[in-house]
Amino acid sequence: MSNELDLRQYMAIIKKRLALILLFVFVCTAAAAVVSLFVKAPVYEASTKIIVNQTASQTATGQLDLNQINSNIKMIDTYKEIIKTPAILDKVAEQYPQLGLTPVELSRKIQVSSVNNTQVMTLVVQDVDYKLAAQVVNAVSQVFQEEIQHIFKVENVSILNKAVETVSPSPVAPNVPLNIAIAFVVSLMLAIGVTSLLEYLDDTIKTEEDVLQYLGQPTLAMISRMNMEETNSNQTSKANQTYKAGELERVSIEK
Repeated sequence: MSNELDLRQYMAIIKKRLALILLFVFVCTAAAAVVSLFVKAPVYEASTKIIVNQTASQTATGQLDLNQINSNIKMIDTYKEIIKTPAILDKVAEQYPQLGLTPVELSRKIQVSSVNNTQVMTLVVQDVDYKLAAQVVNAVSQVFQEEIQHIFKVENVSILNKAVETVSPSPVAPNVPLNIAIAFVVSLMLAIGVTSLLEYLDDTIKTEEDVLQYLGQPTLAMISRMNMEETNSNQTSKANQTYKAGELERVSIEK
């Protein structure tokens, strides 16, 4: 029974401050939409795929060595780390000065991932300029394909697809619907939490129900609050009130 009463109290608090809650949620959601649409610059993504295949001799003879394939799959994690090392990125910055990026900046831009139990790696670069992102990811893929042969003596590393620089893709960020949804949920939770806290900190007695709940005594009388307009109206009505002859209020006694 007490849980039901507590729930009713919470619902009464929300209903009491519903206008404030809705205003806060609307402002936060609108701010998130404005920032996502007009403040944040759109971010584009370009990607390439690289496969570590059989050795050249195995490819020529048509042999499939399961142990070699498993070894190549296990080496994918090593290749993912090598791509972001100075051994690769220093040469990218040296061979492609038109990119205008240092090895450290290249390392921050590149994301490398792989699908489990495959020999395929995916290189992803995000930037506000799609053409630059495509140039960077293609350059890193090309240099990796050339240099990994000298680092690990890998004979057959192929680039499955390169990023096309001439297309006009849609931006991957910011995600406007997602940002608006997150802002709505977070602001709603925050508004309800703040209103509940304000109600909890407010220990004043305002209604007859509060008197009965906290003091356990019924209310005998109430004094209503009057504003200036009501006071002036009452004074005016009294001044204009007419009296009948013989009323005691109009009789004066002289000593």
